[in-house]
Amino acid sequence: MLLLAYLSVLLLLTLCLVFEFSACRTGPGPEAGAAPGMNPAFRHFQLRFYRVYFLALWADWLQGPYLYKLYQHYGFLESQIAVLYVCGLASGVLCGLAWGWLGGRLGGPRRACLLFCACYSACCLTKLSRDYFTLLLGRALGGLSTSLLAPSFEGWYQGQHLERHDFPREWIPATFRQAATWNHGLAVAAGFAATLLAEWLGLGPVAPFLAAVPCLLLCGALVIRTWEESPEQNWNQNLNRTPLSRSCADGLSCLLSDRRVLLLSSVQALFESVVYIFVFLWTPVLDPHGAPLGIVFSCLMASSMLGGSLYRAATPRMQPLPLLCLAVLLAFLSLSLLCFSTLPGRESPSQSFLAFLLFEGACGLYFPAMGFLRGRVIPESRRQGVLAWLRLPLLLLACLGLLALHGSGEGLTGPRRMFLGSSGLMLAALLAVAGLFTLARHDGGLRLETESGAGGEQAGDCL
Repeated sequence: MLLLAYLSVLLLLTLCLVFEFSACRTGPGPEAGAAPGMNPAFRHFQLRFYRVYFLALWADWLQGPYLYKLYQHYGFLESQIAVLYVCGLASGVLCGLAWGWLGGRLGGPRRACLLFCACYSACCLTKLSRDYFTLLLGRALGGLSTSLLAPSFEGWYQGQHLERHDFPREWIPATFRQAATWNHGLAVAAGFAATLLAEWLGLGPVAPFLAAVPCLLLCGALVIRTWEESPEQNWNQNLNRTPLSRSCADGLSCLLSDRRVLLLSSVQALFESVVYIFVFLWTPVLDPHGAPLGIVFSCLMASSMLGGSLYRAATPRMQPLPLLCLAVLLAFLSLSLLCFSTLPGRESPSQSFLAFLLFEGACGLYFPAMGFLRGRVIPESRRQGVLAWLRLPLLLLACLGLLALHGSGEGLTGPRRMFLGSSGLMLAALLAVAGLFTLARHDGGLRLETESGAGGEQAGDCL
């Protein structure tokens, strides 16, 4: 497993470079927005944002590889660990629903960023305790923190970009596109760093969590020293503080009146609930066979990065809807393979590892395709309400899947039972995306328009 993991991460990173180079040669595509060129003021502003945002992302990724292993090291059962994961998931989903109210109470994105740093630091410090209820509190704080990460930091950037610096709105996607690419790279590097701390230096599975604390403290210090508060008017507009009852009513009306919205929303709820289950499952499947968890985590993140690179390289020739269909199909195939590779008494960790890589690659292909289609299919005025309706089935499916670990039945171990259930959910997602493709394949509003002559100027932004 060790040799396979190292060879896999090298191969995946090489393929990422190949696809990124191919995407840069053809240009990032019309959905990426206009390129800012070499404007020095804009570059300086980007770097001021990146050095703080990347610290927050780095601290977040450091905690990924050894979370399950830490709880197992403390002697908790699989079912108890599942409850801890459910607590974090529920906290994140509920805080996401209350973001409009919470963001308004905070008064600005800078304060939200500081709250993120404080809560996530406290979350990491709870990992020093072996008390189950303290760890539950830590998972709740972790869910709150992850729900704050993107809207607070990205909200600060957008407010400063538009209101304080008056840069063109078309330049915003260039910043977030670069941030997404670096985010994958940070995730890959975090797996190696966590392995160094936990295994090579022999500090144990709690070490990556403690290493994240000074990163978060430094992130908070930089926010205080180098970031000014964004204009309150822009912040309130971004929050979209429509009453939740009215927003949900508008979202339900949109779901019932437009079959495209219903099908796309079904795909998202089914696919992403399986993603939450997958986050729990990969460690107990591979760890008993001596897999290096940090290196495996780097491989998974490199595979996801490869999926994103493949999307960028393919969009000049293929439309996002067929790519979404391909992503769901690959995810279904990977889950089907896992049902066989986890048979009791006939486990194949190498096959399971390769199936996990295939699933992560499908995720890397899925998220940009879903993001584009969601922006085109769901009206912006009703998007908050539709997403609110999505969070409930997503939470229920993921929580029920995580808690259904010890059912009876011949040959059904806990993980294999969950893979069988996840395969059923992904099959339903495959049927839904097939229905969406049949319904909307000739819809011009869901197609990317090619732009000639843009590649030369935009290619420099990829480097």
